[in-house]
Amino acid sequence: MSDGSLVVVIDDNESVRSSLRALLEASGLAVKDYPSAVAYLGDNGGGDCVLVDIRMPHMTGLELQQELNKRNSPVPVIVITGHGDVPLAVTAMRAGAFDFLEKPFDDDVLLDSIQRALAEGRKNNHNQTESRAAAALIAALTSREHEVLDHLVLGKSNKLIAHELGISPRTVETHRARLQEKLKARGLSDLVRLTRAMDQLH
Repeated sequence: MSDGSLVVVIDDNESVRSSLRALLEASGLAVKDYPSAVAYLGDNGGGDCVLVDIRMPHMTGLELQQELNKRNSPVPVIVITGHGDVPLAVTAMRAGAFDFLEKPFDDDVLLDSIQRALAEGRKNNHNQTESRAAAALIAALTSREHEVLDHLVLGKSNKLIAHELGISPRTVETHRARLQEKLKARGLSDLVRLTRAMDQLH
């Protein structure tokens, strides 16, 4: 199961942190633990997956999820909850948490959830990298190239774009060829994919 992933455990109960650390390390995962969400954020957050108790002093698991959202953190969060806190956990999931587990939970269920969260995190990281690369390429376009691109990804023809922008179809073709070269795009489908990737940053 070991792949270099770091799982962060946040719980104000030291014995819970110790037992979770032992379980996860025995499964080949690297673990870092914190006694509070505040301590975790004070250490600049991070990790590949966060396992957090829903009820903690100073900052709850739900409040941590909301703070990570504000920071646009791609790290998936698994919320651990007592039976009476299920509605809170559901709210956390609506806010973007990956999963919630009711105490007492089965070790295999926990490990399976963590593996799925890690896979999701890898996908999110890849998407963010792709989005930043797309944004950097698109930022290098001229304002006219931006205009042509905006029309192209709406599926408009060169002739219609020329009419709407008040330029000749030949000029549209020139701009299209230039922006495809700048964006390393082979065709319209690549242009659409790039603009969609950039939109995911917002």
